[in-house]
Amino acid sequence: MAKKSAIEKNKRRRQLVARYANKRASLKAIVSDSSQPAEARFEAQLKLSGLPRNSSPSRVRNRCALSGRPRGYYRKVGLSRIALRSLASSGKVPGMVKSSW
Repeated sequence: MAKKSAIEKNKRRRQLVARYANKRASLKAIVSDSSQPAEARFEAQLKLSGLPRNSSPSRVRNRCALSGRPRGYYRKVGLSRIALRSLASSGKVPGMVKSSW
């Protein structure tokens, strides 16, 4: 089980990313648009750097929904490999069976 503080910090980051997503996208569009004047692009870049660091999507860490484990994470199911295996062994994941040959 991961530390509760790490899990809560990640939740706060996800909320900040959601809150600033539109603003960040519009500023990035201005910065990458070469038809805009250089001053406007520079202003947009300054505003973008003025936003909170944790509002950037790259600062969010994918964590297991059950254990909070950050490694061995499967995006498709939102679980770590260990949690997925235990659920699959107990028959809780539809269509997934333990392999044997």
